[in-house]
Amino acid sequence: MSSDSPTSGFVAFVGAGPGDPNLLTLRAAELLAKADAVVLDVETQTPLLRHCREGVEVVEGDFVQRAARGQLVVRLIEGDPMLFSSITEEAAACTAAEVDFEIVPGVPPATAVLAYAGIPPATSVPEFRVVDAAQEQDWAAHAACRGTLVVYNGIGDAVAIGKALIAGGKPDTTPVAVSSGGTTTEQYTVVSSLGRLQADLKHAGFTEPALIVVGDAVGQRDKLSWFETKPLFGWRVLVPRTKEQSRAMSEQLVAYGAVPEEVPTISVEPPRTPQQMDRAIKGLVTGRYEWVAFTSANAVKAVREKFEEYGLDARAFAGLKVAAVGDATARALVEFGVKPDLLPSGEQSSEGLVAEWPPYDSMLDPINRVLLPRADISTDTLVAGLTELGWECDDVTAYRTVRAAPPPAPIREAIKGGGFDAVLFTSSSTVRNLVGIAGKPHNVTVIAVIGPQTAKTAEEFGLRVDVMADKPSASALAAAVAEFGAKQRQAALAAGDTPRRPSQNRRGARRRAK
Repeated sequence: MSSDSPTSGFVAFVGAGPGDPNLLTLRAAELLAKADAVVLDVETQTPLLRHCREGVEVVEGDFVQRAARGQLVVRLIEGDPMLFSSITEEAAACTAAEVDFEIVPGVPPATAVLAYAGIPPATSVPEFRVVDAAQEQDWAAHAACRGTLVVYNGIGDAVAIGKALIAGGKPDTTPVAVSSGGTTTEQYTVVSSLGRLQADLKHAGFTEPALIVVGDAVGQRDKLSWFETKPLFGWRVLVPRTKEQSRAMSEQLVAYGAVPEEVPTISVEPPRTPQQMDRAIKGLVTGRYEWVAFTSANAVKAVREKFEEYGLDARAFAGLKVAAVGDATARALVEFGVKPDLLPSGEQSSEGLVAEWPPYDSMLDPINRVLLPRADISTDTLVAGLTELGWECDDVTAYRTVRAAPPPAPIREAIKGGGFDAVLFTSSSTVRNLVGIAGKPHNVTVIAVIGPQTAKTAEEFGLRVDVMADKPSASALAAAVAEFGAKQRQAALAAGDTPRRPSQNRRGARRRAK
C-alpha cells in the first residue's frame, strides 16, 4: 500500500504497541484520525481513540464487510501485528472479499518493555531470542541461548519454564526478570534467578500481559532503570480542579510517573445577569479604564468569550495596561494575544499583585479606574489594596463558581478509603468542595496545597498538610509533590526497604512480595 489512503474502503491492521499510548506510530495515528470504524483488541486500547475523529464507530465482528462497503476500518492489535499475533485468517478474509489491507508495525513489547524496565536486549553476547510460551517450546534448546531470552505468555508457567531451562543446562544463578503491565504506570518488575524464581514469584500477583527475561542483561537494570524509579511512579493522584485547569497539571504528573485522576469540584458558569459584564466590556472599548487586572485564567476566558460575542479581539486592549496575578493567568492572556504589563515578582497572589502595583498619579495617569473581572466568590484583598493606592475599582462578576456534582461511587470510596496516594489542593474552595461532595481523604493520603491560605483551610477540615508549594502555582505544586515522593523513595532505599506508595500503607492494602 502507498502512504496515501485509497478512496475505496480498506482494513488497516495496526500495531497498538506495548501499552503506553504514547508509543503509537505516526502512521497508526494518521489512520486512526481517518477511520470510519475501529476494532479494539483489548479494552485497555480505549485511550488510543483520542486520535479518532468525532463520530467514529467502535465495532466488533465482521469488519471486513464494512470495508467492502467503502469504510476505512482500523483493526488495533496489541504490540506488533506480525509478532505472535496471527492475522492470517483476517487478512485472508480481506483478500476473499477483494478488500485492500495494510499492516502497520507496532512497537513490540519484546524491546519496549525491556527498555522501560532498564534491561538492554543484548549485552556482550549479541543474541536476542523471543519465544511464545503459548506455543510448544523446546526449552532445552532455548537453554542454549547465550544472550537474552524473552518469553511471551509464560507467566502462568514461569516456575516450570525456569525448571526446564535449568534441566536444559542453564545455571540456576542465571538472572531473571519478570515484568507485568509493561510501559504503563502499572508496570511492576521482580528481579530473581532461575533457582529462586518460585520463591520470589510466590506473592507477586502477576497477571498477563507479562514478560519473562532470562540472561545476564537483567543485571544492567540497577544502572539503567529509569521508568519505575520516577519520583511518583504508580502514585494515584487526585486532581480536584475544573477540567480545563487540571489538564496541564495532569500532564506534568504523568511525566513524574503518576496516574492522575481528574475530579471536578468546581463548575464555572456565566453570571446570573450579563448586564454588568456587558457594561464593563463597553467601558473597556470606550476608554473608561486605565488598567484591567486578571486574577485567574477563568476570568481571561470569560472576557475572551464576551469579546467573541461582540466580534472583538485582542486589539480592543490597545492603550490599556493589563495585569495578571500569576503565570497561569499570564499564559491564558498570551494565548489570547495579550502580553501582561504587570506580574508579581514574588508571591503570585492578590497581595503580591498589590505590592507591585504603582500608586495612582494624576500627572501620569489620565484615568484612575481599574476593571477587575473576577469570580463571584473573590475576596476583597485586591480591591482594598488598589483603593488604598488611589485607584477606583469596578469589581465585576465575570463568572460564577459552583460546587460540582459528586464523583462516581468508586472515586468517593477511594478518597475515603485511602485508594489515592496524594491529593493536590489548588485553592481553599477545592478543599471545601471536595470534602463536601466526596468526604475527607484518608489519613494515609499525602495532602499537598498550593499555599498558606489553602493549608489553613485544609487544617480547619482536619487534614494533615504534608506538602506546600514554594510558590502558588499548579506547576510548583506538582513539582513539590514529586520532590516529596523522591525523598520518600530515597529514604526507603537507604533503610534497605522496598519503596512503597502511601496507599500501600493503609490497613488491608494488598502487599506484593519484596
